[in-house]
Amino acid sequence: MTYTLITANRNYSSWSLRPWVLMSALGIAFEDELEPFTMPVNYDAFRSFSPTGQVPALLDGERTIWDSLGIVLYLADRHPGVWPADEDARAFAQSAVCEMHAGFPALRATCTMNVGVRVKLGAMSGQLVREIFRLRELFEDGLDRFGGPWLAGPQFTAIDAFYAPVAFRIRTYGLDVGRAQAWVEAMLAHPAMRQWEAEALADTWREESHEAELLDAGSVVADYRAGA
Repeated sequence: MTYTLITANRNYSSWSLRPWVLMSALGIAFEDELEPFTMPVNYDAFRSFSPTGQVPALLDGERTIWDSLGIVLYLADRHPGVWPADEDARAFAQSAVCEMHAGFPALRATCTMNVGVRVKLGAMSGQLVREIFRLRELFEDGLDRFGGPWLAGPQFTAIDAFYAPVAFRIRTYGLDVGRAQAWVEAMLAHPAMRQWEAEALADTWREESHEAELLDAGSVVADYRAGA
């Protein structure tokens, strides 16, 4: 039976991107179902398919798996390649995935994912500066230890998928991640990421609260989305 992966708008939905890009990159077949954000809070509408009222959700027959980390763990039990084969790389990847899932609050709040625009940031908080430094440190550590081009070695795995939204954020807001920019460029060039971006740019729909967050972060200097 083929999985169904329910996600939201390509331009905004960072949590949706993670399992989508992982499954696409690893060749795990799934039916792609998009449930758009139609209001700032979509809890009631999304409760029809997700117990948390959030995306993403993975349907496997009668079973529903929710939360991006829950989905990745579920897939790892059933498909090879989700985690690195090397034990040290796997430990690094699993720790980094958990750090992303639970952390980086200033990055999430200030630099929301908006694939099709470029923003000149205003003043950055001390917390955001520290989190950007931590990203650079983490990325360079993985690339140096495991030889790249991906964060835990030669194969695209869950760690790359979990930081995929960060690659878009780095480009959107012009964040400096030093030598780790090589990974950012590799991510943005990946066929799955290019497909996600193409769909984001083609989407003419806008959600007011997501757009307002851009103006809170800084000034929009370019908008590549259809209808802009």
